[in-house]
Amino acid sequence: MPRSSEGRKALVELIYFNAGGGHRASSLALESAIQRAGLPWQVQRTNLFEVLDPGARFRQWTGMDPEDVYNRRLARGWTLGLSQELRVLQSMIRFSHRALVQRLRGYWASERPDMVVSLVPNFNRSMADALALTLPEVPFVTVMTDLADCPPRFWMEPRTQQHVVCGTPYAVAQARAAGCAAHRVWQSGGMLLGEQFYRLTPVNRVQELQRAGLDPTQPTGLVLFGAEGSRQMEAIAQALTDTQLIVACGRNASLARALRALPRNAPTLVLEFTREMARYMQMADFFIGKPGSGSLSEAVQMGLAPIVVRNAWTMPQERYCTDWVRDNGLGLVLPSFKDVAAAVQELTPQLPRFKDAAQRVRNSAAQDVPVLLERILRDATRRSSARNVLLAA
Repeated sequence: MPRSSEGRKALVELIYFNAGGGHRASSLALESAIQRAGLPWQVQRTNLFEVLDPGARFRQWTGMDPEDVYNRRLARGWTLGLSQELRVLQSMIRFSHRALVQRLRGYWASERPDMVVSLVPNFNRSMADALALTLPEVPFVTVMTDLADCPPRFWMEPRTQQHVVCGTPYAVAQARAAGCAAHRVWQSGGMLLGEQFYRLTPVNRVQELQRAGLDPTQPTGLVLFGAEGSRQMEAIAQALTDTQLIVACGRNASLARALRALPRNAPTLVLEFTREMARYMQMADFFIGKPGSGSLSEAVQMGLAPIVVRNAWTMPQERYCTDWVRDNGLGLVLPSFKDVAAAVQELTPQLPRFKDAAQRVRNSAAQDVPVLLERILRDATRRSSARNVLLAA
């Protein structure tokens, strides 16, 4: 019986992993959004790989965590061929389905959550099947952290009892086309963003730029390739030697050192990992980076015009993001960052137009998703209570 029906706080479990950083960030953003919504839940964040590999055997065998393989490729820009590797990974997950379900069943039999919310792709069938076999009345919800699905078997599993929360109308259409039950498809207003992107602490832009050694009279670009950075950032900084830049390297300390040593004509601020990205985005005018759903949504939320690339190296789950930029008139999509200097020259005179376009794409996911989850859990609790009454009659 759900905790909520017994007068106790419902246990809502958020599932994430650390591949790329966006899934963990989304779990933190959702936890914060649930707290701000005042929902009387006990929220538990769980790293999926710690459940699947509690003895850390993968680290013992390889010297690294499973996510590290992916993250190191991102940091080096080795993304060519990831489409093929994704299909290999999915085949391995299908092959291991029975073992994964067995592991998850044991875990959930012990934890007994009232709702499980996945913020990760690829493993949703295993999680949905395990939960349905262990706690059949408990809803399983997947909140997508990409603007679109990368079918098949990436985010959506129509043959399960999965609820799926989509951040765009395009993703909703994908869910319907995939055969997901209409009453289990929900739409939110964009990607989940951290509280700092909704409750802004206004900054004096002129003072902040001067304090950082930057010129307030010059257009400022923010170069960002996610939490792991990318070696492409060095080539971009060299190509834009006369453009004022804030370069965010994330956890890539060696990249930050290389960029600080790079001779450039224009003022440059090199950042390592920071929890104040909204503050630095308020100092910038435009965004240059990979078309990741999270960082791109943050930039647009802050009114920055994006310059992104779509080519063979673009990861499959990020390709729709370039269509989203084009369709909404938010910025420029290039075939290669070799053209970035010309793109900046084209973009900067049009910054007011791009800023207006960004203001029309308002993000409400932090308000929407807790409301949707509350409704899903409430409906599940009502069905469970009605079933118990019938059984007792």
